[in-house]
Amino acid sequence: MLRHYLTIAARNLWKKKAFSAINITGLTVGLTCCLLMALYIQYELNYDRFQSNGSRITRMIMEYSFSGSVSKGNYTSTKVAPSFKKNFPEVEEAARMSGGSKRVIKYGENLFVESRFLYADSTFFDIFSFNLLRGDKKQSLSGANKVILTQSSAKKYFGNEDPVGKTILVGSSAIPYEVTGISEDCPTHSQIKYDFLASFSSLGVNQEETYYEANYTTYLLLRNEAAIAGLQSKIPGFMKKEMAGKVSGNDYVTYELEPYNRIHLHSPYDGFESNNSITYIYIIAAVALLILLIACFTYINLSTARSMERAREVGVRKVSGAHNNQIFLQFIGESLIISTIALLLSIVLGVMLLPAFNQLADKQITVAALFSPFALGFYFTVILCISLLAGSYPALILARFKPVHVLKGSFKNSGSALWLRKSLTVFQFMISSFLIISTFIIQEQLHFIQNKKLGYDREHVIVLPMDGKILSNMSSIRTQLMTVPGIESISRAVNDPTEIKGGYNMRSDAMSEETQIMTTANPVDEGFIKTTGVQIIAGSDFIEQDVKDVSDSVAEKDKKYHFIINESAAKALGWTPQQAINKKMFLGNHRPGYVKAVVKDFHFASLHKPIKPLVLFNGQWSSVMMAKISGANLPQTIASLEATWKANIKHRPFDYHFLDEDYNKMYRSELRIGKVLNIFTLIAALLAAAGLLGLSAYTAQQRTKEIGIRKVLGAGIFSLIALLTKDFAKMVVLSCAIAFPVGWFVMHKWLQDFAYRIDITWWIFVVSALASIGIAVITVSFQAAKAATANPVKSLKTE
Repeated sequence: MLRHYLTIAARNLWKKKAFSAINITGLTVGLTCCLLMALYIQYELNYDRFQSNGSRITRMIMEYSFSGSVSKGNYTSTKVAPSFKKNFPEVEEAARMSGGSKRVIKYGENLFVESRFLYADSTFFDIFSFNLLRGDKKQSLSGANKVILTQSSAKKYFGNEDPVGKTILVGSSAIPYEVTGISEDCPTHSQIKYDFLASFSSLGVNQEETYYEANYTTYLLLRNEAAIAGLQSKIPGFMKKEMAGKVSGNDYVTYELEPYNRIHLHSPYDGFESNNSITYIYIIAAVALLILLIACFTYINLSTARSMERAREVGVRKVSGAHNNQIFLQFIGESLIISTIALLLSIVLGVMLLPAFNQLADKQITVAALFSPFALGFYFTVILCISLLAGSYPALILARFKPVHVLKGSFKNSGSALWLRKSLTVFQFMISSFLIISTFIIQEQLHFIQNKKLGYDREHVIVLPMDGKILSNMSSIRTQLMTVPGIESISRAVNDPTEIKGGYNMRSDAMSEETQIMTTANPVDEGFIKTTGVQIIAGSDFIEQDVKDVSDSVAEKDKKYHFIINESAAKALGWTPQQAINKKMFLGNHRPGYVKAVVKDFHFASLHKPIKPLVLFNGQWSSVMMAKISGANLPQTIASLEATWKANIKHRPFDYHFLDEDYNKMYRSELRIGKVLNIFTLIAALLAAAGLLGLSAYTAQQRTKEIGIRKVLGAGIFSLIALLTKDFAKMVVLSCAIAFPVGWFVMHKWLQDFAYRIDITWWIFVVSALASIGIAVITVSFQAAKAATANPVKSLKTE
């Protein structure tokens, strides 16, 4: 019996090659999209799951208030870890970490700039499940200037030598660090990734006795997962006692426990790498599922449409003694065969597309993931669901045929089957229209982000590394770099203008010391305004003497600070830009100075956040160097800059990137989701069009005799095309009417996450509607024209 069913199924597939091809192709594409997205979602949801203590680890989030202004972030001082471990029995272990800036590493002739250089307490391996292959977990990070290398880094610097016990030179000062251990390479799905893990005591800051100076990350390992809520409830009272006499009024400092396993997808605060967002996981999952539904609905539509053709077959089978359940199982079996063929093709396609998908998603999913237990379970579940979803309704319709009516030729497609096909077609194009609307709006927002006037020039600005040795020779290095053709200005700062992070307090001379306004501040030199193109609206720019007035050679009491503030800072201090000039103010209580200029507000953070007060001041420390270039003959400028760098800065390699790269990094998730939606929307539209093509072909075939009679009676080709097209066009218009409010609501909610965003305008819906209707009309017209131009003599002979 099974062999007989398989033979009949194979014959039907071969007999109707076009319909079979549409079904198998649609299901293959839908399954491939769903498979790749399922692997991506699994990868993201499994982030940090290898951490055996993950459910007991928390990250400390600091929240503090000054004069009513509240700030919050994933930073703490070095005091938090020892204080909490000492005072709370719920805390089993604590570790402080620091990292993010690049380090120059040298061993022998090997000299590289490393970006994954982290510092951690010796308790690191007690908290986190990174595998230490060589060295002692307790002692390897105990003491200053000790470092653990990963296997890849050890191979990179030492080849086949044993690195343990040897010394590498770190930083511009070439500080010797002893290699005390080797660990496995960090998993790709870990929010903590390092190539070098150095002892936290190497920083020389682990004895600070204040809750301020919050520049580090603190992790706590609790004794059990249930302790999180209890400990959280104790923190406000504990911190109130700790800060008694150190804050005034309603000001406060407190901490929030952030579960480690939720950081990557749920936290607004990045760690040692950028987080993803659970919202985008939901979007990707929904889009993949919708594409699969379009493919399934195409299968259901074509199967129910062909039910009349197979009516006689079912009638003969029933007369021969076949029961309804046998008929049902036969057609479910055919659905299973088609689904299996599509699945096998999708796995092959998935293997071929995985490298491109990894590049698109910025992930490292391996081919082995396609054959993991998760993937095998996914295949079984999807095949079962598709077979039942796509095959049940056609099978039930066919199984209910009454043989007497069928064999007499009086059977016609039921009204319910016709209603279902129309409903599914509407739903298919509703999905397509929704995706088209979403794609338009997301692309418009991304275009807005990338082309918005930010208040500074992010084009033609090169970002170069900065360290203590370069800083000490900055004057001569600047002179040498300015000789490079195409270089217009050079500047140094702690942060480039794309994202300024420094948290400070400010007040005017008229305000009391207890009244402080929180502000962001950035130490810069006299070239910052010119290099970045920030616009001064009142006052004058820094000059070289301003920098000298606060140099290390000047006694602290004799330093003369000069400030450039933005419009928001001037407003917060109660001044207009013109009134602010030469006004005395304080950046903290130990930096008194005068406002030298006010600059127009510019976006020094993501467009997700509103512009806040900002102070630029002269400082003797810097993290980046920036070079403004003309942009003419760029390759020659870069080559000359590299040659000058190597001639004057021999202790570190030439390493540069453009400022707009830093800007785009802030919107990595949005850019990624934009690319994914572009591709998936195109796929969804093509799948919907393919389904409509098959359905219109069948409709034209069913109305062949009617078309022949109309042509004999004088109907023109265009009137026949309109006759066959109008019903489908009505369904697409209805789908747009449903999709538009849904699309507006979803995209409106998404845009709320941006402080600066586009308005959703009417033309987006008009273009989306025209695109959907155009796809449908062109698809149906192809089949309609073919039917309308057929020889009416042959049409009238059709039975």
